Amino acid sequence: MSYINELFSLQGKVAAVIGGSGVLGGEMAQALSEAGAKTAVMYGSSKDDAGERAKQIQDAGGTAMITKADVRDESSLRKAFKEINDQWGRIDILVNAPGVNSTTDLMEITEEEWYKILDINMKGVFLASRIAAEYMIDKGEGGSIINITSASSEIPLTRVFTYSISKAGIDTMTRYMAREWAPHNIRVNAIKPGFFPAQQNRDILDEERVESIMRHTPVKRFGRPEELSGTIVWLASEKAASFVTGAIVAVDGGFTAMSI
Repeated sequence: MSYINELFSLQGKVAAVIGGSGVLGGEMAQALSEAGAKTAVMYGSSKDDAGERAKQIQDAGGTAMITKADVRDESSLRKAFKEINDQWGRIDILVNAPGVNSTTDLMEITEEEWYKILDINMKGVFLASRIAAEYMIDKGEGGSIINITSASSEIPLTRVFTYSISKAGIDTMTRYMAREWAPHNIRVNAIKPGFFPAQQNRDILDEERVESIMRHTPVKRFGRPEELSGTIVWLASEKAASFVTGAIVAVDGGFTAMSI
């Protein structure tokens, strides 16, 4: 095995990807599998999409399973993680990539919408991370938790108020968990994607919005899902990222570096 392959290899590891049935989560699940991890594609409602992603992983020579989990419900998450642990005997990597959005104007956001977005985007990360950490601590071999935040967590963007609040919470949660679980060799980091067209944000990508995004993105284009692969494998690797925890890594074409 070459030095690079050994550095980034995830052979013998088990990865759980919440939101693995989505465009970005699915691409990250694929990348972890191709680096050698057995990969659980966790889904909330898109069973067919999860099954298709698992099949793609298996067709590429990887090992995958699917499991349903409602991230708002601790008992549902506990059942899903138990299925993974029962199947493969460990959980080494957790990717928290659930996400819902809304374009509702600030003055028109209902309490129901507010709690739905916060529960899925933020509460789900809190619950899933604690449960996964329990398995990692019990195993005594550490692990890697990777949260997916957003460029909107740092720079206020119009038309995504509650989503931005939830992602700002994930930034803080990431740093806090990194500090709390470092003694157990559990690293907690986050990836901050810029604009990657996916189902949840297509409603806000009208012509005016796209022009504004391009003006504020130095590379002058949207991201491609596979451009998250290198970062996810790096952060998951206990060798390549052994001293990296509490980091929030921007993969945004320079969006958060742009001013005037």
